[in-house]
Amino acid sequence: MRIISGTLKGRSLLVAKNFKGRPTTDFAREGLFNVLHNIMDIENAHVLDLFAGTGAFTVECFSRGAASLLCVEMNPQHARFIRDNFRHFGIDNGNVILTDAIKYINVANEKFDLIFADPPYDLPSLELLPDMVMKKGMLKEEGVFVLEHGKRNKFEEHPYFLQTRKYSNVHFSFFGITES
Repeated sequence: MRIISGTLKGRSLLVAKNFKGRPTTDFAREGLFNVLHNIMDIENAHVLDLFAGTGAFTVECFSRGAASLLCVEMNPQHARFIRDNFRHFGIDNGNVILTDAIKYINVANEKFDLIFADPPYDLPSLELLPDMVMKKGMLKEEGVFVLEHGKRNKFEEHPYFLQTRKYSNVHFSFFGITES
């Protein structure tokens, strides 16, 4: 896995061979950041990565100038990989919280410019994540929440839905607070 753009462009993330997860492909991540580039400015953004896994999304945000980074990951081995990558890339504005993402949402009291969630596609509460994030008030005005999901999930009728983009088997649904 490589960093797509920014100050770390072309550098590879450290990930153990025994990593247990479904990392977002470089192709899908590049598509995601192309969309984000057109709808918001990541530079100086406060970023939350739920179900952080490898932390690739967060490192990409750092490479593009994000002001602060918070990863939430419940697997201790994955959290350690993220911390290792933070050290490897000299990321001093990032933090990793070792906890369940749903539990974190329930107690969160911060607001973010960009929230990304890449839960297991079979997570029973996946369909509820947009409501949980929006009702908790975790997004700043003009902030964006991005949910990665499989093809069986549809969010077009959600009141905060903005758009969905598909990259092979990966779907990204975007949510935000609009004036309508």
